[in-house]
Amino acid sequence: MGTDVFEGAAIMVGYAYTQRLVADVAIFPEDATFTAHVRSRVSAAETLATLATASGITRISDTELEIMIPASATINMPVGSVVMDVVRTDTD
Repeated sequence: MGTDVFEGAAIMVGYAYTQRLVADVAIFPEDATFTAHVRSRVSAAETLATLATASGITRISDTELEIMIPASATINMPVGSVVMDVVRTDTD
């Protein structure tokens, strides 16, 4: 799986945020699990939010994931931009 970078909608600090990821090909199989980390910048050591398949990441279909960052996590995010990496965790 490669790396893609895209811009999402603005995150309003203190409010829940939802973003749907849509792929051109089937990369989100039914039994797959995922983890996402939100950081202030790519090189930041501190994680602002950690999401997982069981808490914040929902598989919609083979080509769609929905990411939901709770308001309790966005309250700590800086004004400006953040980066989020999503990794499939059920493979070696």
